[in-house]
Amino acid sequence: MKKVLYINHDIIPYVAETELARMGKLVPKTIQESGCEIRTFMPRWGNINERRGQLHEVIRLSGLNIAIKEIDHPLIIKVASIVGTKVQVYFIDNEEFFQRKGQTTDANGKAYKDNGERAVFFARGVIETIKKLRWNPDVIHCQGWMTSLVPLFIKKLYHDEPAVANAKIVTSLFEEPKKIKLEKSFKECIKFGEVTDETLKPYKDSMDVNEMQKIAVDYSDGIIQVDEGIDPKLLDYAKAANVKFANIQDEDFAAKYLKFYDSLSK
Repeated sequence: MKKVLYINHDIIPYVAETELARMGKLVPKTIQESGCEIRTFMPRWGNINERRGQLHEVIRLSGLNIAIKEIDHPLIIKVASIVGTKVQVYFIDNEEFFQRKGQTTDANGKAYKDNGERAVFFARGVIETIKKLRWNPDVIHCQGWMTSLVPLFIKKLYHDEPAVANAKIVTSLFEEPKKIKLEKSFKECIKFGEVTDETLKPYKDSMDVNEMQKIAVDYSDGIIQVDEGIDPKLLDYAKAANVKFANIQDEDFAAKYLKFYDSLSK
């Protein structure tokens, strides 16, 4: 039985419905129903109603600190099941990063200044949690820009970690916010262990969501185009990269996704 880890920016019904949030639910649910064993993660955004969603903390998985720029940030893991499905969702939480009302922007639509740090915390938090779960996925599938650092960290920081070292990494590209800039110190946030200045040299110092997703492209084993609204420059970058690429936009995607996963091992 193939084991697939889904790391999502959004999942309905926990946040408002968008194409990204819809696929955040639909892909794990459909692939699970196809016979795969799955796990799925998302950030515990501040606009999630924990009572309505029946989230509860998993004490045995919480308690680790994630260091970013030499500052420790406590990792809290919560869990809930999507009503009407067999899909269980793990939520990455931290009081400083994920207890505000907005997701990536404030009430005025202005991007939070620490979105980069939050992405670092989320990516490393997921990987550390998978280690604790003692569950080794065959495929790790990332959906949404907040997941973009996962491929980099797996290939550079965790390449010797048995839980993820042998997994094939897939990134789905969606139409993403075009105006979200990341903090000027973002590269400093990413650097840790084998992720050095040299690692990040190919990328602009002033990074936005597209530049961040280029990192995901470069460290993934496969890329899936999910819709037509993707920035053309990013799409061209992905098609030119030395990774497998597929354009899968139809609703009957399960067999195509599974075939794509299998192709990465050949």
